[in-house]
Amino acid sequence: MAPALDRPGYWGPPTSTLDWCEENYAVSLYIAEFWNTVSNLIMILPPLYGAVHTVKDGLETRYLFAYLGLAAVGMGSWWFHMTLQYEMQLLDELPMIYSCSVFVYCLYECFKNRNSYNYVLLVLLGLFSLIVTLVYLKWKEPVFHQVMYGILVSFLVLRSVYIVSWVYPWLRGLAYTSLGVFLLGFILWNVDNIFCDTWRSVRQKMPPVVGAVTQFHAWWHILTGLGSYLHILFSLYTRALFLKCRPKVKFTFGIWPVIMVESSKRR
Repeated sequence: MAPALDRPGYWGPPTSTLDWCEENYAVSLYIAEFWNTVSNLIMILPPLYGAVHTVKDGLETRYLFAYLGLAAVGMGSWWFHMTLQYEMQLLDELPMIYSCSVFVYCLYECFKNRNSYNYVLLVLLGLFSLIVTLVYLKWKEPVFHQVMYGILVSFLVLRSVYIVSWVYPWLRGLAYTSLGVFLLGFILWNVDNIFCDTWRSVRQKMPPVVGAVTQFHAWWHILTGLGSYLHILFSLYTRALFLKCRPKVKFTFGIWPVIMVESSKRR
């Protein structure tokens, strides 16, 4: 049953298996969860910008898939939170599995020759994604999806710690910033779930824009989007160092980091 503060809207009653803490249609008749929707911009625009640079600089195709995968998650999440329809929920959650599988492949294959492919790992990640998809379509249990996603993230954490501990320790700042930002987002995601009634009560006493600060699920999007983007940069920087491609960090508009790689060949 929808909470009392929720309102009817353009997309009709929610059919998704999840309905987050933000009040439905409180800001716009056409957007079910306004702040949870627009916060996905950080998962859409920067990765698309990174994808353009990947093509422009002739970087390996795997990183194009990584950037586009993150953007796909952001776009799927946008539609999910805008509509709260089950089909749109799948467009959010399943790309999380697929894009994270790409991240795993990139990070675990960063110390291989340029023209080598790990077909075993590709098949394993493909099978994992397929099995998760089939099970989740049959067993509509969000916790299952969250656990499967958590397993992939755990592999990324372990690999990242290995790289900065034993191979390129000077990348600790980038790696740990990525992990730390992601962890903070995960913490806020849980706080939002556990203390939802409290945050709804607080928002009722605040001006709408100020109350938006308590939309911790929106902060989850912002922080995990940033953390995931920084992870791609970490993975790309690690790969470029191994290939001796002289990576450089460029700050677009003086604030947003992009990896520039010289002497690279697309694969």
